[in-house]
Amino acid sequence: MKTLKTLLIITLSLAFFACKAEEKKKVAFTEPMEVAPPISKHSIKVALLLDTSNSMDGLIDQAKSQLWEIVNELSYAKCKHEQPNLEIALYEYGNDNLSSRDGYIRKILAFTSDLDDISKELFSLTTNGGSEYCGTVISASLTQLDWGNDADDLKMIFIAGNEPFTQGKIDYRDAANMAKEKDVVVNTIFCGDYTHGVNTKWKEGAQLAYGDYMAINHNQQTVHIPSPYDDLILQLNIQLNGTYIPYGRYGREKVAVQEMQDANAEEYSKANAVSRTVSKGSHFYNNSTWDLVDAEKEADFSYDKLKKEDLPENLQGKSKAEIKAYVEKQKKERERIQSEIAKLNEQRRAFIANEKKNTSNGLESAMIEALKKQAKKKNYTWN
Repeated sequence: MKTLKTLLIITLSLAFFACKAEEKKKVAFTEPMEVAPPISKHSIKVALLLDTSNSMDGLIDQAKSQLWEIVNELSYAKCKHEQPNLEIALYEYGNDNLSSRDGYIRKILAFTSDLDDISKELFSLTTNGGSEYCGTVISASLTQLDWGNDADDLKMIFIAGNEPFTQGKIDYRDAANMAKEKDVVVNTIFCGDYTHGVNTKWKEGAQLAYGDYMAINHNQQTVHIPSPYDDLILQLNIQLNGTYIPYGRYGREKVAVQEMQDANAEEYSKANAVSRTVSKGSHFYNNSTWDLVDAEKEADFSYDKLKKEDLPENLQGKSKAEIKAYVEKQKKERERIQSEIAKLNEQRRAFIANEKKNTSNGLESAMIEALKKQAKKKNYTWN
């Protein structure tokens, strides 16, 4: 069983209840400092709380290798024919390198839609022995993160670890009550034997906050299924990268981050790099804070706000009309490439589904199939 895929299953099961969100306030077009979520009527907010103590190397490895598969599966979801936003926050806890004053926890990322930043931070995580205080990190994520006031947003915490849920000064039951007050569901993932997780209160921690409890083998290696379409999709990824127009103070830096996360994905396998490419072709992959093609789509974007020094060298000295024409050209090229990626990925998904039928996928496949059937009753559909 794979950690992050397990998160996906529960995410989808809970997603059925988030189908009526009102449109969010539009975010002002600013310099690329923090990534604001795109405007949408529906939003899925997921806070990942990962144990980074010594015994959790396998957990972190699975998180790195399965991020893009989860993003892709969520990207196929629609609620009443609308595509939801996805925002992810990241915490680590239980690491001796963290401050004891803060309860050995650290907020790595607030809610963000920047998938490259999420990947970058996952790949920077290291493990070290420590004390794991589940109640403390849950409480921190509830108070420090902006969960919003929209009752129709889907708000979830996923906490993974292997020490008793009862450790720390903040009682997990108090944290669960806080979660219920904020309409946040807490899902717990015990890394080890199912019964041992129950005995150490991981199941109760989930039930108190209307969540689900799971036990996983966190040391199991992720298996990616290659397909005959992988090479073509990876070639399109190279073309896709060529459509980005970096601007602003962090434009060049973010291009470098994008390239590094391509390399990190490929480090695990070609199939994982393909999964990332598919994510980059989805509506979740938005870089409006540093890419002119995405920025131009923002409601309050203005070419008049652009400064010469913020533009790439090939656009400095160009007129506004020339810049607009170049952005439009790159936009059309990106749409063409993304369309080709989507078509190839449909064939890839069918191939992988057929291969999985010939392997022992067991409970995981059965649960996903059942969840999709239930989703139709809740007005959720998958492409």
